[in-house]
Amino acid sequence: MNDMGVRIVIMMMLALMPAFSAFAQYRDVSGYQELGDSENVASLKSHVRYLSSSMLEGRLAGSEGEKLAAEYVSEVLEGYGVDVLSPKDGEVFGIRKESGDTLTSRNVVAYVQGYDKNLRNEYIVVGARLDNLGSMTMVQDGEKREKIFYGANGNASGLSMMLELARMVQTNSIVFRRSVLFVAFGASKEAYAGAWYFLNRSFSDVPNISAMINLDMVGTGYNGFYAYTSSNADMNALLNSLKTGLQPILPEITASEPYPSDHRAFYSMEIPSVMFTTGRYSQYDTERDTQSIIDYETMERELEYLYNFTEVLANTDASLMFRPDQVAKRSKEYDDVVSFYDCDQCPVFLHSSDPKDFLQKWVYQYLKYPADAIRDGVQGRVMVDFVIEKDGSVTDVRVVKGVSEELDAEALRVVKASPKWKPGRVNGNRVRTSLTIPVEFKLEKKGERSSFGIKKY
Repeated sequence: MNDMGVRIVIMMMLALMPAFSAFAQYRDVSGYQELGDSENVASLKSHVRYLSSSMLEGRLAGSEGEKLAAEYVSEVLEGYGVDVLSPKDGEVFGIRKESGDTLTSRNVVAYVQGYDKNLRNEYIVVGARLDNLGSMTMVQDGEKREKIFYGANGNASGLSMMLELARMVQTNSIVFRRSVLFVAFGASKEAYAGAWYFLNRSFSDVPNISAMINLDMVGTGYNGFYAYTSSNADMNALLNSLKTGLQPILPEITASEPYPSDHRAFYSMEIPSVMFTTGRYSQYDTERDTQSIIDYETMERELEYLYNFTEVLANTDASLMFRPDQVAKRSKEYDDVVSFYDCDQCPVFLHSSDPKDFLQKWVYQYLKYPADAIRDGVQGRVMVDFVIEKDGSVTDVRVVKGVSEELDAEALRVVKASPKWKPGRVNGNRVRTSLTIPVEFKLEKKGERSSFGIKKY
């Protein structure tokens, strides 16, 4: 090899060193690629493997696991040459909890500048949820066991897709007219707090955000691939413009929101948005949401499509509009929901605005411990989220952290049967209000374990 050849080899090695050093503490780069994997699939697997590992303990908002996930996202983006605007462990923000304590979460924000001097100050935001449900200790048959909500599809898949999309955009930045922001939103499970913080406290140029792409649970292929736009005609037109035989996969445009996610915060700011997802799945919000359910080949096809769509969105000459007429036509499902403790006047149940009284005076009065759960020794705390409507009725009741099918179903039954509340108010106006409560099931041994009771909250 001549001197010129040697110099070229050395330069190539030096160019690769930053990327490898950035991943060193997380990956064994010598052996993560499986036989037959493409480069994209290998990278997606590597990201999902770490982000859904037991080390992160389910990435609960405010936890050390969420912080580790934020650090990983930051270092991967830096390794890809993307300009990370937040600190290594993310931009920190606080959330006031029902207990009065402050939960500390974080966003990771990165940036690829567009080439067009007239459009580079307009932004496409690509976002993905950072947190998940964490873990919990269960007592079953007298033995404690740790239950981890790994969140491989929810939402290690979306984060992994965002990371690889950032790599592709950075590599091909010369063809992107608008700039692209990549944001991992912390505390998404806390009423999309990270997205709200980004829009209202962190990012100062919100009026110049042209559109938002939300990637949430994109890792299972058996239910299809969907794009939800809230029926935005302009966004739908861009999606339809890619319906050619050249695309590896095409999303089905749906008018029905698969589930709420961070795009809602952007809707509230009247920013055209689209959520890509493979939809709900049987392992959703359970400990069975592991790497084994991920369809990486489908993810690879989605990734190529998402890159093409992001390029179209960043380069379009069309001016995307939110369409005020569409806002008026939206159902109450899409109205802004205010956190219980953010109300000027909190909702009232039977003359009390303390959620503990709802638990004591209603939930624990009518809760029945399922016989099967008693027999099997199953106990634990079911976290139930619900919305108090402007007329005081209770809707959108769901389990955000479950224990078992029997206990989860019983907690849902009782909360759904709640009498009407006096609705919350902000600035004197009635508002839809969200509240999360812990419904605790605890077996109490008496004598020969002949009777059981529910521990009051």
